Amino acid sequence: MDVTDEAVLYEKIGTTAVITLNRPQKRNALDGAVARGMLDAVAMARDDGAVRTVVLTGAGGAFCSGADLADDSSCDDPVFFGRDTVLGHQRWLSALIELEKPVIAAVDGPAVGAGFSLALAADFIFVTPRTRFMASFLSIGLVPDLSMFHVLPRLVGLARAKEIVFSARAIGPEESLSIGLAQALAPAEELMERTLSYASQFDNAPPRALALAKSLLNRSFETDRATMNQLEASAQSLCGASQYHAEAVRRFLAKEGLAYTGAIPMADEDRRGR
Repeated sequence: MDVTDEAVLYEKIGTTAVITLNRPQKRNALDGAVARGMLDAVAMARDDGAVRTVVLTGAGGAFCSGADLADDSSCDDPVFFGRDTVLGHQRWLSALIELEKPVIAAVDGPAVGAGFSLALAADFIFVTPRTRFMASFLSIGLVPDLSMFHVLPRLVGLARAKEIVFSARAIGPEESLSIGLAQALAPAEELMERTLSYASQFDNAPPRALALAKSLLNRSFETDRATMNQLEASAQSLCGASQYHAEAVRRFLAKEGLAYTGAIPMADEDRRGR
């Protein structure tokens, strides 16, 4: 296992990069060391052409308990400390959200505050019976950060997002599935196996087309239709001229079968956790 920082571990398993928050004594709370480690880890996954997917998880039976409120290591101006801290974490979180590869969060245990925001940065979320999501910000007199204001309403709708934020209550695994936060439920001991198995299905997907599709989908809610039509036309032109498309057409016409026939839908038992 390659260590990008003592607070963040980076490991390649086949074509998947596994990024692990590694502060179990603090339930993987975010601090300056995590920010530096995540920035490095995301860059490594982005720049490695052999990496096709990313799995994000936490060590020690917790995903992430949010910001480490005791961390003042980078405080040089108390007035701007909060702003500097949030923007510092936004740098790596934005890089993760914009990563042009599928990202799957394997969430076991609590994902609280900014830890909840971190899970929302993934394209898919797998949970266990121990998973608890909580937008706990109002409990300590704060507002959501790390892009929760942007992402959560788009996932669950504005009214439900308000209820989740205003109540600061816990959301268990079954509810997270029913409202569209999570996609699959697995026993804790099988979480990584199930997550890695799902990630491996993208091995033969066209990487350029998938990257463009993710990028455009991420912009769909804030882009008008006419602009999106131009973007998709440009993306289609690029993909249509690619070697991958030419080979796929050749295989189709020769009745050889396509290299990528799509990922298998998550089974009902995965959604229910069996």
